Amino acid sequence: MTPFDRSLREGFSLLRRHGGADPMPALREAAFARFAELGLPTTESEDWKYTSLAALAEMDFVPAEAKADIAEELLQGLWTPPVDGSIQVVFVDGHHRPELSSPAWSSGGSFIGSLRAALAHNRDLVARELARHADFRRDALTALNTAFIEDGAFIHLPAGAAPQSPIHLLFLSTASRGATLSHPRNLIVAGRGSQATVVETYAGPPEATYFTNAVTEVVLDEGARLDHYKLQQESERAFHIALLQVSHGRDSRFNSHSLALGATLARNDVRALFAAEGSECTLNGLYMADGKQHLDNRTLIDHKSPRCTSRELYKGVLDGHSRGVFSGRVLVREDAQKTDARQINKNLLLSEGAVVDTKPQLEIFADDVKCAHGAAVGELDEDALFYLRSRGLGREAARSLLTYAFASEMVDLIPLAPLRTRVRELVTSRLPDRESLREAA
Repeated sequence: MTPFDRSLREGFSLLRRHGGADPMPALREAAFARFAELGLPTTESEDWKYTSLAALAEMDFVPAEAKADIAEELLQGLWTPPVDGSIQVVFVDGHHRPELSSPAWSSGGSFIGSLRAALAHNRDLVARELARHADFRRDALTALNTAFIEDGAFIHLPAGAAPQSPIHLLFLSTASRGATLSHPRNLIVAGRGSQATVVETYAGPPEATYFTNAVTEVVLDEGARLDHYKLQQESERAFHIALLQVSHGRDSRFNSHSLALGATLARNDVRALFAAEGSECTLNGLYMADGKQHLDNRTLIDHKSPRCTSRELYKGVLDGHSRGVFSGRVLVREDAQKTDARQINKNLLLSEGAVVDTKPQLEIFADDVKCAHGAAVGELDEDALFYLRSRGLGREAARSLLTYAFASEMVDLIPLAPLRTRVRELVTSRLPDRESLREAA
């Protein structure tokens, strides 16, 4: 038994003794039993071929405390609200902190707040959708998250609801008692014709060791629209594994923008199911790694129904001895006629030690479709570098300018202006000569 397995068994026994947010006790037991059967995935699995969790398996984690202290200066250092006036729902080590959050928002049947609170006051509504979409039977980390459900965000928008303010879900990890483990579980249920903007941010103090294992389920009813943003800024020694599972109702719209910067090892899964016709899904992502970071992005767009449209663009910037992974699968089922799908992955390698594994995939079983996919891996253009240097820029400034030009396409795709500004700052901060870049701009 690995140290990771031992700590999980101890943590699960403790959770059962002291209780948790238990929507269905049988679900928790079944999920833990399933994880015990599957175990942590290894590189022998095709889905994990390029990402090894061997280092994670040797970690001995302790459960995160519900009342872990967080210093004000640490909070300010980690948390810059991406959008002024947003509805804030803050979690520290996986537990809701109402004193740091906006009051639970409830209007006209809507609810924005803690999953634990929603389970206490509207159990039937939560239980109807929770764990119905993210399948713990096929995915070990989802099973682990389901077994340890304690808290997370719950957003319910009834038909026609459209909060004017963005909703910011902030997940901070402190590692206050050593290497900690948390399992945020988020559920977003958008009723017919509703609209919302949701930002998920994950962050932790520098050099803290912890593991965040997050699952977000999104359920879109007919005509619903959700704009979803994720900022992954975990500690340089953290592990981050997350699943975003989206179920599309008829004529629904889902737009995703993902920025991955932190963690020593991170894996971000996005899966979208077109459960009804006429829907649209856009997945955009930018990952930037240096040192020995390992950033893995895996997507699945399942065109189960006809007349649906998907667009996907992911870009990676790799430096040092880092490794990037992109595996994007578009599945067009037999009945999904009139499908329109495009997928592109582009990667920029800034050093000889950087590596990227890219695997775009199209699986088409229908005959009346428009589908395309592609991938590219390259280095900075030496002619462009020479041109910029001939105009007075130093080599590092020129490299920074060209790198930003490559990444800025993803920044410019973010429609929420304050968040776009924040992301631009984060991207610029990762460049080797950001001061010269600002002067050149």
